[in-house]
Amino acid sequence: MFVRDAHFSKRLRAIHDAVLDIVAVINRPELDDVLLKEADVRLERALFPLIVLIGRFGPIGVVDLAGRVGRDHSTVSRQIGQLTAMGLVTRRKNRTDGRSREAVVTAEGAAMNEHIDVARERLGRRALADWSASDLDHLATLMQRYAAALKNPVPDQAPRDQK
Repeated sequence: MFVRDAHFSKRLRAIHDAVLDIVAVINRPELDDVLLKEADVRLERALFPLIVLIGRFGPIGVVDLAGRVGRDHSTVSRQIGQLTAMGLVTRRKNRTDGRSREAVVTAEGAAMNEHIDVARERLGRRALADWSASDLDHLATLMQRYAAALKNPVPDQAPRDQK
């Protein structure tokens, strides 16, 4: 049984607050504009996270992609259509379930993502210039561990406050 630990609760609150700050920064549209400009990429802002996620996690279905960006799947399907018309993405039948379709970046889409990745690294290097290699390694390890813990909760072992 989980006994409420005030120090643990305080740390968890601090982590949650930091994550909310990070999400707020990531969701700021003007930062997408900065990154697109740095990458010398011309793309409608609404399509930007889709091409990145399709490149990173594709082949990916519309429902999964919509969940990752917090949009309705019909909106995402329409936006994938725009990316397809631009030659950045193709749609294909899901290899395990031929009834559904998934999105995959084309060579042109992959090249665009490469420009974005290079620009993101340049901006990241500037932002973290005063961090030590050890600090960056530690942060990367802990962030990956935290993300894995959030993705794979064990419901029957979830802590509960003692009454």
